[in-house]
Amino acid sequence: MPEEVLLALNPISGGRYTDGTVGLGGHAAAILRRSAPDGWLYGCDHDQEAVRASVERLAEFAGRFEIRRGSFAELADWVPAGDCDGVLLDLGMSSWQLDRPERGFSFMQDGPLDMRMDDRQARTAADLVNNELPDELINIFRRYGDEPNARKIAGAIENFRTATPFETTKQLADLISQTCPRYGRKKHPATRVFQALRIAVNNEMAVLADGLESAMTILKPGGRLAVISFHSLEDRMVKVFGRRWERDYEVPGDVDIPELRRPVPPRLRRVNRKAICPTADEITANPRSRSAQLRVFEKI
Repeated sequence: MPEEVLLALNPISGGRYTDGTVGLGGHAAAILRRSAPDGWLYGCDHDQEAVRASVERLAEFAGRFEIRRGSFAELADWVPAGDCDGVLLDLGMSSWQLDRPERGFSFMQDGPLDMRMDDRQARTAADLVNNELPDELINIFRRYGDEPNARKIAGAIENFRTATPFETTKQLADLISQTCPRYGRKKHPATRVFQALRIAVNNEMAVLADGLESAMTILKPGGRLAVISFHSLEDRMVKVFGRRWERDYEVPGDVDIPELRRPVPPRLRRVNRKAICPTADEITANPRSRSAQLRVFEKI
């Protein structure tokens, strides 16, 4: 959604921006081009290959960006507080990661059951599938994938791994297909389980929560936060975050008890009341964008 992102952030010359999921540098290049001649961009990504690729792609903007390897949850550790006019978090998996079987994100091609966005971390999807108790697997599949057959699939996994440990995406995808046949449905039976495992392996929901807070820290008043999410768990967290910061009160803890409310000035406002979705033309050109939702906030 490059045009929608540019409209949301409205990059200008002299502005300072952050791309917390720089990937191959597509959004970053668009922001730097729009903010010429002297706009600045901070960027980061878990993936070292993405960092290398984005630095190469942004070579024409040399002297106007800093790209680091790391999580957007850590942005406030190195980007100055109150420095940014705009922050972008594009939470989707990049096509180049999905299309590379050695990364283990996709059930469409056989590869190691890995799913790590950052290969410096130890735990892989294979470790999780082979070692977690069935009840924990059920919880993961339900919580992060909304998988209705979670118990059935976890049971099949437990039976399979007692004889042969899982090593490849094909092993797991084939087992799920045998356990829960497609019966003509469009969605592959392994779709929800693979999503859930990826989220669990990379601790994505905790990282998103910390990343939203970091974005608020580095934004200046009047700066904008644009978040592109691709599934309901992410979108729900972004909406809850927005509602909390736009309230004119705060409460101790996570439960909103009216008697315990304390007045505070609102610190955020929604720029658009509803999520912005990709156009039909973009979906035709890039079918993977069909589930994208862009929400835009402005720091007060």
